[in-house]
Amino acid sequence: MNKIVEVALPDMDEEMGLIVPPEPGAAFNEVEDTIYRRRSIRYYKKKQVPEYLVRRIIEAGRFAPSAGNAQPWKFIVVQDASVIDEMTADIVEESKKIKKLLDYTQPGKGGRSWLVRWLQKKMPNNMHPIPFGAVTLIADGKLGAWHGAPTVILLAADMRAPGRPPLDIGIAGQNIVLTANSLGLGTCWMSFITLIAKKKKWLKKLSIQYPYELITSIAVGYSHGTPDGHVERETQAIDWLAEDGSFKVVY
Repeated sequence: MNKIVEVALPDMDEEMGLIVPPEPGAAFNEVEDTIYRRRSIRYYKKKQVPEYLVRRIIEAGRFAPSAGNAQPWKFIVVQDASVIDEMTADIVEESKKIKKLLDYTQPGKGGRSWLVRWLQKKMPNNMHPIPFGAVTLIADGKLGAWHGAPTVILLAADMRAPGRPPLDIGIAGQNIVLTANSLGLGTCWMSFITLIAKKKKWLKKLSIQYPYELITSIAVGYSHGTPDGHVERETQAIDWLAEDGSFKVVY
């Protein structure tokens, strides 16, 4: 069980109206605590998320930074269980096709084919064992597209926007999941929506037209059980070029 850490409210400089940075070793503030407690939830209650809470977390997403302040996002909320089930079914069918044609995780199942090798070079991220393994689990009915969440928020990007619109979508989505966590909701990023993102059927049903493109989705709902404490993460080395010009590695 992770240790519950005391949370401290930020001190304010009354004259300047600025937040005073904490001293070394001070307790986490509310924002830090929310970040460290956020978890990817994969088991939800059937209770629906009320509209006002969905609107509230999306509003937090709307206030995310974006390149040139272009705000290239479009949010689509799906709470109709039949639509979620239909999207899930289509994702399962696409996953089955991918598994049948490209499964390189099993001996003699196509891992040496020219197509697999070509795709691994052209699409190394999508063909990575982690997402590819998840696709095979979906195909086998062992992993749900949104884990039974009653609300799904689809995030689309205006691909004409400056910079890297998908990155801006990720920033907005992070605002959404952190705010949801602070309000007692569970979330999970789910990008398997990309398997059906270009299907005419779903472009029409979800009213997605050029220049928008589906990038990812977020499952939202009430978690079964209460996650305790802060999430543990592996400590990564940080390369640090100091003020005096010296270089060091810190943890």
